[in-house]
Amino acid sequence: MLSIKKYAAIDIGSNAVRLLISNIIEHEGGKVQFKKSSLVRVPIRLGADVFVEGKLSAYNISRMIDTMQAFKLLMTSHGVECYKACATSAMREASNGEIVADVIYNQTNIKIDIIGGEEEAAIIAATDLHTYIDDNKTYLYVDVGGGSTEFSIIYKGKTIASKSAKIGTVRLLNEMDTKQEWDEVESWVKIHTKDYDTIEVIGSGGNINKIFKDSGTSVGNPLTYFYLIGYYNYIQTLTYEQRITEMNLNQDRADVIIPATKIYLSAMKWSGAKDIYVPKIGLSDGIIKSIYNKTITSIKL
Repeated sequence: MLSIKKYAAIDIGSNAVRLLISNIIEHEGGKVQFKKSSLVRVPIRLGADVFVEGKLSAYNISRMIDTMQAFKLLMTSHGVECYKACATSAMREASNGEIVADVIYNQTNIKIDIIGGEEEAAIIAATDLHTYIDDNKTYLYVDVGGGSTEFSIIYKGKTIASKSAKIGTVRLLNEMDTKQEWDEVESWVKIHTKDYDTIEVIGSGGNINKIFKDSGTSVGNPLTYFYLIGYYNYIQTLTYEQRITEMNLNQDRADVIIPATKIYLSAMKWSGAKDIYVPKIGLSDGIIKSIYNKTITSIKL
């Protein structure tokens, strides 16, 4: 007997807002399948407000309301049963974050949960990350967002330590990162990786996905440290306009890709990793899996 349900995840980040709609396919005697039905990304850079002014601007609040209304219509037209909307670094640091969440709920009936860094890392860990992991290897998992980066140590297939650091791409662009934060996360990575002979990095986030896609590397194979540092040196020689026209980057990707690459390279250097694996996973995927496994609450549409 075959059963197909539709769940949705809304990821409200510091650089963009995403709606993922997935089919959950259950059939007797078989493994549950999660298949992407639709993915919509709207480049609302909330972090540009929050990391500079400390609050969300009226302009971006208006855009958020329009976006959530559009997402609701899309979920309805797709026949989504339930959804979960999670906001991360920008909204949790905004002085008016909770107020904006209430305004959006009152005007669109979309409920937004503002989650902490540890919960964000736990939701991401609920993805199919384990399918990319060799239990005989040790990994440093690095998820780079606009406002923060989540680090996890994975040993024998299990997460044994995690840290959320305020060194996201939008924050770096606005020079809102601090030397203390960089020193703390460097120390954390070195302390938690020093006892292992070999470390490999797993990277997630839109920027590393774009780099991997453009590299032409076969799925399942890693990018090397030397490739990534060559890429980093090259993109710094180009202007913002050239990164759009010559590298075919979207305008909201063409600036943040430089600080994102810096973060991945730093993590590899600190841990001594020579390779970085790039599975296509993220918070949205984790939300869908967590809804299915009932490890987070969801809202019926």
